[in-house]
Formats: sequence, structure tokens, C-alpha cells
Amino acid sequence: MIQSLFQLTFLLTVPCWGLMIFAPTWSVTHRVVSSPWIMVPPLVVYLFQALPVFGDLWAAVSRPDLAVLQTFLATPAGAAAIWAQVIAWDLFIGRWMYLDSRERGLHPLLMAPLLVFTILLSPIGVLIYLGLRTTARVPSH
Repeated sequence: MIQSLFQLTFLLTVPCWGLMIFAPTWSVTHRVVSSPWIMVPPLVVYLFQALPVFGDLWAAVSRPDLAVLQTFLATPAGAAAIWAQVIAWDLFIGRWMYLDSRERGLHPLLMAPLLVFTILLSPIGVLIYLGLRTTARVPSH
């Protein structure tokens, strides 16, 4: 069950990522991605993963301690729960980057590889985007 939910987590976000990367100018993409509800599917999986191990999860996050977190992440349930949280967060960041880049008029061919990079390494992707964003002006309406 844990393995299935682990795999499902990313699969639930693939349609949103696909729209942002491969159909960024399509009106349906903007309508879908504009909704913060796109993050609900991986968050629901997170709840299914996190609730059974909530005591251990709470211990790992309420008083940050590397050894406690490492022990939690070494379990299949702990790793899968944190993975679902990371996937939801990555989608949140990617969604913001997509919407912000559209508002700033950044070309989709520039954003597509950056969004792919953000799927894989979101902290680096968002830092690159923040740097890129400083050079892009918001067009006046």
C-alpha cells in the first residue's frame, strides 16, 4: 500500500506539470493552474501516508533533531509521507513560477526547461527563477 501511494503521489501531479510545460499558452492550462486546488491530490495522499504515523511525524518536526528525522525518513511510511509533502510543495512552487512568468511575459521556451528542473530540484529551480525574474518586467496593462 505504501509503495502504491508513493508512486501515485507524483502521478497525480503529472497532468498539471504537463500542462505548464507542454501547453503553457492554452487557456485550459491557465484555468487549471490558476486554482490552488491542484495541490489537493498529493496532499490527500500525504494525509493517507502521514496520519498512520502521525506520532512519529510530529516527533520529527515539532522539535527538529537530525537523528529523529533520519530515523523517521528511514521508514517506508516516513519517507513516503515526506515525499508526498515535497511533491505537493514542488507543484505549489511550479504553479507560482508558471503564473508569475506568464504575468511577466517570460517566454514558454525559457520556462519549460526551468519547470522540468524545478520538478527535479525545486530549491535550485526556484532560485534560478528568482534570479531570472529580477530581469523581467511586468508589462503595463
